[in-house]
Amino acid sequence: MIPNQWYAILESSEVKTGKPIGVTRMGEKLVAWRNSQGKVSILVDKCPHRGVALSIGELHNDHLQCPFHGFEFDTSGACVLIPANGKNAAPPKAMRARAYPAQEANGFIYLWWGEAQKEYPPLPFFESIDADFVYSTVTDHWATHYSRAIENQLDVVHLPFVHKTTIGRGNKTIVNGPLVRVESLYPQDNLLNLWVYNAVDEGQKPLRASEIPEPSRHPYLQFRYPNIWQNWIADNLRVVVAFAPIDEENTLMYLRYYHKIKTPGIRQAVGWLGGMANIVIERQDKRVVITQQPKRADLEIGEILIQGDSPIITYRKVRRALIDTP
Repeated sequence: MIPNQWYAILESSEVKTGKPIGVTRMGEKLVAWRNSQGKVSILVDKCPHRGVALSIGELHNDHLQCPFHGFEFDTSGACVLIPANGKNAAPPKAMRARAYPAQEANGFIYLWWGEAQKEYPPLPFFESIDADFVYSTVTDHWATHYSRAIENQLDVVHLPFVHKTTIGRGNKTIVNGPLVRVESLYPQDNLLNLWVYNAVDEGQKPLRASEIPEPSRHPYLQFRYPNIWQNWIADNLRVVVAFAPIDEENTLMYLRYYHKIKTPGIRQAVGWLGGMANIVIERQDKRVVITQQPKRADLEIGEILIQGDSPIITYRKVRRALIDTP
């Protein structure tokens, strides 16, 4: 994983007030819960006393209670009560569960993966998606590293083959460019913009990126590190995917269909149809991507890449630079 980043790991709707939920993310078992004010907290799902899963416990006065011996932990992971020692006895400071910084926005719950910061950077998302949008979500599990799932959404060469019955119809096998721009390059804010110019093969040579005129429209695809992607279909229609890392070989895909139709009934119908379309298309991808070896993508893994793979090359270079940044 890229360290010192905010990762979208859950949808807000998955964590209910007063009920802890256990999930595996970033290769760790975690527990998330909301207190009575609705604030989300995340701890490692392991009681420091005897190793029991805290996620099967209960909430008492906004504290997470271990189901084994009743130890209670606050949002920082500090133990605030050991019933066997008496309610007036101060628990030892060493009795602490590891806590992760968590924030919530855009309908996602974000976890900070890295060193504690005096000031945390903004949460990654897309400014072009404003409050006028509504969305529906479908999820799917992929048995591959999240980097492979991300790369697939930056791969413009596969469209007429993997998606020949859906978004790849038209047999546009020639890949002009594509044009890739890194809009910002900072330790904690990195945005890739991608313009696609695929064409039918009529014997012409593919244009290099340097031969493509300066684009006059918004990007077709955007990716914000570490794990959020957007297909900018139209000003009033988007598809967004959060690639939540489960572990080194598994990813949970959160696929959202954004639109601006708010009329009751029609909104739900449009959302359902959009969600089903997302599932059909991503299942075409999934069938292929889960067979890729090795499971995790990187710069030197034995692949022989071509001009059309430039978005993937750029993604890997930025990802590697972020991993290697002290």
